[in-house]
Amino acid sequence: MRNLKIIVLVFTLLGLTNFELFAQQEKPNVIFILIDDLGFGDLANYGHLIAKTPNIDKFTKQGIKFTNFYSPSPLCSPSRSSMLTGRTPYRLGIQSWIPEGDNVYLRQNEITMGNLLKNNGYQCFLSGKWHLNGGLNEKSHSQPKDAGFDKWMALHAFAIPNHKDPINFYEDGKPLGKIEGYSGTIVVNKALEYLETRDKNKPFFLYLPMNEVHGQIASPLKYLKKYSKYIKEEIDLEHLKDNGPGEYYANISFMDSEIGRILNYLDKKRLDKNTIVIFASDNGPVTNQWRKFYEINLNGSTGGFRGRKADLYEGGIHVPAIIRYPGLIEPGLVSSEPIHGYDFFPTLFSMLNIPIPKDREIDGIDISPLFKKKTIVRNKPLFWAFETRPADDPEGYFYAARDGDWKIITDYNVSKVKLFNLKNDRFEVNEISKTNLEIVNKLKAYILEMKVSIENDPLRPKDVSAPNMD
Repeated sequence: MRNLKIIVLVFTLLGLTNFELFAQQEKPNVIFILIDDLGFGDLANYGHLIAKTPNIDKFTKQGIKFTNFYSPSPLCSPSRSSMLTGRTPYRLGIQSWIPEGDNVYLRQNEITMGNLLKNNGYQCFLSGKWHLNGGLNEKSHSQPKDAGFDKWMALHAFAIPNHKDPINFYEDGKPLGKIEGYSGTIVVNKALEYLETRDKNKPFFLYLPMNEVHGQIASPLKYLKKYSKYIKEEIDLEHLKDNGPGEYYANISFMDSEIGRILNYLDKKRLDKNTIVIFASDNGPVTNQWRKFYEINLNGSTGGFRGRKADLYEGGIHVPAIIRYPGLIEPGLVSSEPIHGYDFFPTLFSMLNIPIPKDREIDGIDISPLFKKKTIVRNKPLFWAFETRPADDPEGYFYAARDGDWKIITDYNVSKVKLFNLKNDRFEVNEISKTNLEIVNKLKAYILEMKVSIENDPLRPKDVSAPNMD
């Protein structure tokens, strides 16, 4: 009894209630911050010379920074489904972004991070962008609750009419109507509300898929003023004029500031030491090579990589990623090991000592040995499937794979190929398939294997239509 009184006194002096710190020692909390369309070169600590990201810079120094991280797809819906399940998105029947009203959704037989964490005693919260069904009011589609989230506030694909005063958020299935303010602040406010009102005797999982920096962007005036010399004229979202890159830089810094609020909350509540924080982008950026009318004023940086969002070149899939977990991950680590977004799932559950499902193909691997400067062994190349028709090659490509320094891109029939050596040619300038036929044949055989594996996956939806590559 005397020891218990001492513990209570210590906790009281520390300002902790409900034995919060004690409860946190058993299972780490998890926060997954997913940014929308953030390019490899969009952060200061990844080389951007203008946009300021002090909170993410500090966060990067506290964990491990990946310089060869790949999103599972060059578009959002497939990437998000893959990161949450550890499975390449074509197994899930999610082949591209999902327009509202489409009959495409993450099926209930898939097991997400939320499902598995909830089954292991976690409270699970979502605040941000869902985009894994045809609408948050679709009764026949799975919703965030089916993916394990006890409480959630989300919008479907992007803020309407733009990031300021959005009208399309739902909370726990109910439309919220117009919410005054900026999307980043709205999403983080709700996340902090969930964390503050949670059961503090249980660990939590917060999935924070922010809407920044997806178009159409809007940022508070203080951030626009910060980059005013890069803005050509007064902001005019309605008429979609080219206002220069300053508006995009402002949105990056605004996003950074809102993430800082989450990280500061962890520090203030003394949760930082026992919380795994994952940060990543869902795909490459929209650069100033605009392809759609609504992409005007987006000025993402690929860090010099070829291509952009919706391409299988590096610019479409090579993105930033950082993981922090004090005690397990040595601060200041930088890894150049090629890592795939579907690796998050098995890695997280390895860190938590929670078994992953054995009844399905998990494409990712556990990369946690990298946290201790050890090597990892990957038994198959990294893989992508996505129909893409880049401006410089309108015939299009469909599959890509990376094995060590070699990267191949092929058409749907795996006949037309491009091969690059990324160690010697990181910007994919020199196509060398004709002089490396052995590598080409090896990677083509692997892609054909994966194609069969995906088509025969017992959990893959039967109503998924075959791609049209005519």
